[in-house]
Amino acid sequence: MPKIKKARIPVKIDMTPMVDVAFLLLTFFMLTTQFRPPEEVQIALPSSHSAFKLPESNVMLIEISKDNRVFLGFDSPLMTGKIFGEQNRLRAGMEVSTKDLPDMLIHARIANPRLATVLKGDKDAEYGITEDVMDILQRTNITRFNLVTDLKKD
Repeated sequence: MPKIKKARIPVKIDMTPMVDVAFLLLTFFMLTTQFRPPEEVQIALPSSHSAFKLPESNVMLIEISKDNRVFLGFDSPLMTGKIFGEQNRLRAGMEVSTKDLPDMLIHARIANPRLATVLKGDKDAEYGITEDVMDILQRTNITRFNLVTDLKKD
């Protein structure tokens, strides 16, 4: 054993690179996050007891407002551009008439056969327009669709 002990040199860890990496990651996630586009119409959803998760991608959304207007939208701007034209590709949905809706649904299903159809109607909308849209879905052979509601908690 040596009689004279060497003094230990303290180890200094430079934290600057770690802080730089943290801020770079934060900046990256802030800049690449896609925010949900503003909705074309505000819809008050009816309540129900069932809890079923909606699909997150390849979604075709049909919205019915309380003044009985019908809106068609897609989750993908590319799909929206194909159906409504490139000038409207960043819109969340476009108002369509019930006469034009079947052709648009068929074109959308041809462009992407994996589209999941979601029907979102206002609780104050007339039942007749909702029935008309459901009949259009049946005539265009879209027999599977989801109805969006608010989960009623007991």
